[in-house]
Amino acid sequence: MHWLELSLTSPAAQQASVEAALEDLGALSITLADADADTPDERAIFEPGVGETPLWNAVVLQALFAVDVDRAGLVHALADLVPSIEPSQIAFREVADQDWTRAWLDTFKPMQFGRRLWIYPWNVEASDNGDAIIVRLDPGLAFGSGTHPTTALCLEWLDGCDLAGKTVVDYGCGSGILAIAALKLGAARAIGVDNDEQAISASRDNAQRNAVSDKLDLYLPLHFPQIQSDVLVANILVGPLAELAPLFARSLRSGGALALSGILDGQQDEMLARYAEWFDSLHATRRNGWIRIDGARR
Repeated sequence: MHWLELSLTSPAAQQASVEAALEDLGALSITLADADADTPDERAIFEPGVGETPLWNAVVLQALFAVDVDRAGLVHALADLVPSIEPSQIAFREVADQDWTRAWLDTFKPMQFGRRLWIYPWNVEASDNGDAIIVRLDPGLAFGSGTHPTTALCLEWLDGCDLAGKTVVDYGCGSGILAIAALKLGAARAIGVDNDEQAISASRDNAQRNAVSDKLDLYLPLHFPQIQSDVLVANILVGPLAELAPLFARSLRSGGALALSGILDGQQDEMLARYAEWFDSLHATRRNGWIRIDGARR
């Protein structure tokens, strides 16, 4: 199977807004590379890790889409979302699965989040790390490997929660990384929700890889059951987060813990005001231009 790769060069300061726009338009994956390398083959592939920021002055963003996507429509939509982008900056090419899968495997290394939690690529043996909790991951075609700041912020938050015996909702589960991490950290049950069938499939595969399939239920949004969970985490975009606030409030018991990510720095005041109707102790944490908001259900 082939995919369509959209490539454009952006100043490093604008990278977060361009990346958010590409995700909003349905990018299946986004890779960052050094725009100042002499040749494409010499470009270092980069996705910001915990506490890291790009050192490059300009970044090449390479986003994968379905091969039959409307290219002209994608260009116009991207220019609308980020007006500084010129259509002449955007290039397309078709790539095979192994091109980007191999790049991900080559750059994805074991990473620690918080005190105990580690994310390992599925093909790397784990060393003896004492009380380390290890999640083995292959994101497949779904977003979520832990390297992006939004995911890292959520993983660190989960590591700091007492999840023993609790029910956790991961809304916008992508690869299943947050739901599976919650189960490995002691949650009794997790519910993953995503509007992409490929994300549901990737989450199911990763749950099997981590031997937690029997504790993870997966749903499209239409079939998301009305429950009272103990913890809800949502790593999506600010528009859906605002729209889904009443649903999230209904889905958490009194005192239940909430974490929201996928929020660009500058959007947090709007989100804090939106969720203050139902949640107390709201707090924003910033990393690399992205925000996590957490709080407790009133």
